[in-house]
Amino acid sequence: MNIWIFNHHALTPDMSGGTRHYDFAKELIKRGHKVTIVASSFHYSKYQEMKEYGDKEYLLESIDGIDFIWIKTPAYFGNGISRVKNMLSYTFKVLKIMPTLNLSKPDIIIGSSVHLFAVWVAYKLAQKYKTPFIMEVRDLWPQTLIDMGISKWHPFILLLGWLEKYLYKKADKIISNLPYAYDYIGQFVEREKFIWISNGVDLSNIRYVPKERSEKFVISYTGAIGVANNLQILLDAAKKLQGEKDIYFTIVGDGAEKKKLKKFVKENNLQNVSIENSVPKSEVSNILQNSNVLFLSLIDSPLYRFGISLNKLFDYMASGRVTIFAGNSKNNPVKDANAGYSIAPDDVEQLEKTILEIYNLPNEERIKIGEKIRSYAEKNYSIEILTDKLENLLKDEVKKINA
Repeated sequence: MNIWIFNHHALTPDMSGGTRHYDFAKELIKRGHKVTIVASSFHYSKYQEMKEYGDKEYLLESIDGIDFIWIKTPAYFGNGISRVKNMLSYTFKVLKIMPTLNLSKPDIIIGSSVHLFAVWVAYKLAQKYKTPFIMEVRDLWPQTLIDMGISKWHPFILLLGWLEKYLYKKADKIISNLPYAYDYIGQFVEREKFIWISNGVDLSNIRYVPKERSEKFVISYTGAIGVANNLQILLDAAKKLQGEKDIYFTIVGDGAEKKKLKKFVKENNLQNVSIENSVPKSEVSNILQNSNVLFLSLIDSPLYRFGISLNKLFDYMASGRVTIFAGNSKNNPVKDANAGYSIAPDDVEQLEKTILEIYNLPNEERIKIGEKIRSYAEKNYSIEILTDKLENLLKDEVKKINA
């Protein structure tokens, strides 16, 4: 199959962030398929351009056998009107550029939302090339924006609501990485149209090595530093534990909340906290392996009533380190694995108590917990297993149109 994937925010391992479509594409290519990913190279959390375009509007690049088409889009910061302009720039440039490239006709097209305009352009091109159209839902727009406090009567929300329903109806199949997304999508389409394909982990990139005792007991967070990541709770726990034992905290990443967290560290003179810049995905494994405990938190929000599918969580699990998840989502892979610790969001005292409990465990017990969570990731969230589901779906849709 010749597969086109439209994902505005697709990343490669030399960037920092999730590599869902890169990982799927790499595995699909191993199985004899051809994959083209069309993305913008302006990074959604670093807020910086990752490619050099010169006077060009797009770049063609082959990375590990995957054909990438990078679309030049305007810079933005945060989630205001400039981000909307960035989205629309990607959408209309893709629509203009793709037919001029003389590419081989696709057998199937996937449009992936962070935003719906990228899905719409995938649909328009699927119409043009008369191929099946797969809609992938990673964020439930506009419901996610409504849950974040934007009025459901805002004109932009009304536009997204109309576009969402339109695309659900036009899609041949709807994929979501959220396990309970159908609780929402089912308002608009029949069950047969929907399939859950989680985010996952390339196990070849996240080696498992048992963590031996070391001078420092390191608790790490890697990933985006935004409001939803709720990292203030980790700094509050660090403040309470400062000067106690040899417990250290590391936050690695970028995002809109980073300056605020660094200011808190400075104002409270936290000597047991380090906040560092994001690293390429290919270097994340080293951070995980040098940690004793990995931490993940989410704000207590209705956003997560349809479940979570966090790339960093599957990386954590694959690394075989004790994981603390502070959140209140409908699904909880840490709890499902029966390995690691799940606590309520925003409960600093419980977090402090959990950290000390893990610290006081014999190292052999921590290794057992890590082995168990690694095994669960291998059986449920490896890219090979998830690509089986994706490949079968794509093959079935191509067969239907060729029948």
